Amino acid sequence: MLIDRFNRTIDYIRLSVTDRCDFRCVYCMSEDMTFMPRAQVLTLEELAEVGAAFVELGVKKIRITGGEPLIRRNVMQLFRTLGQLPLQELTLTTNGSHLAQHANALKAAGVKRINISLDTLDADKFKALTRTGDLNQVLDGIHAARAAGFERIKLNAVVLKNRNADEVPTLVRFALEHQLDISFIEEMPLGAITEHSRALEFCSSAELRDQLQTVFTLEPLDNESAGPSRYWQVPGSTSRIGFISPHSENFCASCNRVRVSAEGKLLLCLGNDHAADLRHLLRAHPGDREILKQAIVNAMQLKPEKHHFTHDDTPQIVRFMNATGG
Repeated sequence: MLIDRFNRTIDYIRLSVTDRCDFRCVYCMSEDMTFMPRAQVLTLEELAEVGAAFVELGVKKIRITGGEPLIRRNVMQLFRTLGQLPLQELTLTTNGSHLAQHANALKAAGVKRINISLDTLDADKFKALTRTGDLNQVLDGIHAARAAGFERIKLNAVVLKNRNADEVPTLVRFALEHQLDISFIEEMPLGAITEHSRALEFCSSAELRDQLQTVFTLEPLDNESAGPSRYWQVPGSTSRIGFISPHSENFCASCNRVRVSAEGKLLLCLGNDHAADLRHLLRAHPGDREILKQAIVNAMQLKPEKHHFTHDDTPQIVRFMNATGG
């Protein structure tokens, strides 16, 4: 397994297959957002090569992200290729809009778990927030994923105080009713936005737990995952209620993951700009996996010890989440 300079094991990569989405989310609200030319995006074959190189270095888990990965042409080819690797888990993050069409094929390709972004269950608010999104398409995708039989399905909701904080109990009830996990995420300062003040809209995980504990009995779970979520549970339910707290409960000390963007940048930390250019190596030395693996190992020395987020409306990271990978 990869070991970075702070002696943390890196066994999980997030592989972004596109910087494009079919509707926007809280991290991509700018009217001025631009997309990369197609030639700058890694091909599916290059993405598969990156995945194979990481697995040979000891990585056990790969998550496919975007943008919205399921809009990438022929993306199922990539899932099938990665599904043949000796992985503990192949997983997916999606906005759910195309999940109904692909759920069975994803399960057949070896995907074990799916994360679905869902910030509201109000159809009108959903359309207003996403510009073009249809909540019913996402709900159909959730039901199709449940029917396909994935090991776990988790909803991810980014919570803002005056946007959807009042819906947190409703989202939990939905998760409990449909035997889903759910994680609530503190907003991160990625990209320049004008639609709200990050400082005024910030809602901490502790605030959300306090709110939920007026409605539900929450018990902390001891079997924490290796990821950033810290999980609680309603007695008698199998659903896990997670809180991802990059501001209020920094989780850097247990970070076990890196990201590869759609353009082939190996991003060592979500909250920093440290990166290595894998696309250049892939195209300068096609088929030479040893050079690629050495570059990955060398890049681990760039991984910062932690991120330093604030509530300042000036973005600490100028790239939006679509360019980073969810």
